Amino acid sequence: MMKRLFAAICGSIFVGSLALLSGAEFPQAEITNGLIKAKLYLPDTEKGYYRATRFDWSGQIPSLEYQGHQYFGEWNTRPYDPKLHDAIMGPVEEFSDVEAPGYAEAPVGGTFLKIGVGFLRKPAEAKYDHFKTYEIVDAGKWSVKRHADRVEFTQKVSDKKTGYGYEYTKVVRLVAGKPQLALEHRLKNTGTKALETDAYDHDFYMLDKQPTGPDVAVKFPFEVKAEREWNPGLVELRGKELDYVKELGKGETAFNSLTGFGSDVKDYDIRVENSRTGAGVRQTADRPLARIVYWSIRPTACPEAYIHLAVAPGKEFTWRIAYDFYSAK
Repeated sequence: MMKRLFAAICGSIFVGSLALLSGAEFPQAEITNGLIKAKLYLPDTEKGYYRATRFDWSGQIPSLEYQGHQYFGEWNTRPYDPKLHDAIMGPVEEFSDVEAPGYAEAPVGGTFLKIGVGFLRKPAEAKYDHFKTYEIVDAGKWSVKRHADRVEFTQKVSDKKTGYGYEYTKVVRLVAGKPQLALEHRLKNTGTKALETDAYDHDFYMLDKQPTGPDVAVKFPFEVKAEREWNPGLVELRGKELDYVKELGKGETAFNSLTGFGSDVKDYDIRVENSRTGAGVRQTADRPLARIVYWSIRPTACPEAYIHLAVAPGKEFTWRIAYDFYSAK
């Protein structure tokens, strides 16, 4: 009896130790402002949780808690692979989903730029595909500064041969005295060629890890319209609100491009709420919308708000996105 008990205890310690080692293998940081607690995974070319080529490597948030509510988490159901572009969590961002700087003029075997990732190898293909994981030729130099309430990321990338280069800084900050997360960006063009691209937040909201369905509402400050027909029986647009007709099943997707917004920065104001759990988040920015894509599957709902960047050599562009968390009941 004692031997079995001893073996069980040792087994529990061993399993717990493995779990701790597994969680510790990814470079990470925790921040708080006394109201919100968040965990971040940090960029690292050897040990980073995410090492694919679609999304910006900085600012991945696998966990954010406010008043007992969880807002982000692991939504991808495929086996984990750091080179998988879906191995990402939180209000993650992507630059250039249509075409990356330098891609058009690069020869096969040459390099092009993916901001937030680095220089990538161009293979023989018909066109750029942001869903593909490309070979990373140069990930640049990342530096990370940790503070109690924020993490500051800086990436420097430069290539005289192509003429492209930049210094990208992103601060993930929990604002003092507010239930607010801020993403503060600065992109400085250090090359000889202009940088022009769109950038968007994919968000990957997982409000209390509830399935996407009638409990979820997405609200806008304008009369929202869709560019094409939705998959039948999934979504309805009701004035300034997007609502679900049914709970999405495994494999079901609600996807569309949304219109109705203008050039006023006030139109960048999106709320996602879960009426069952009471979790709510409001997303705003200090730059106007360029376009909106909406994508959702059963585990996550994602209003993807784009802004446009045009940065001449020697110039810089700044933008700030804020997430205010609240009770939706």
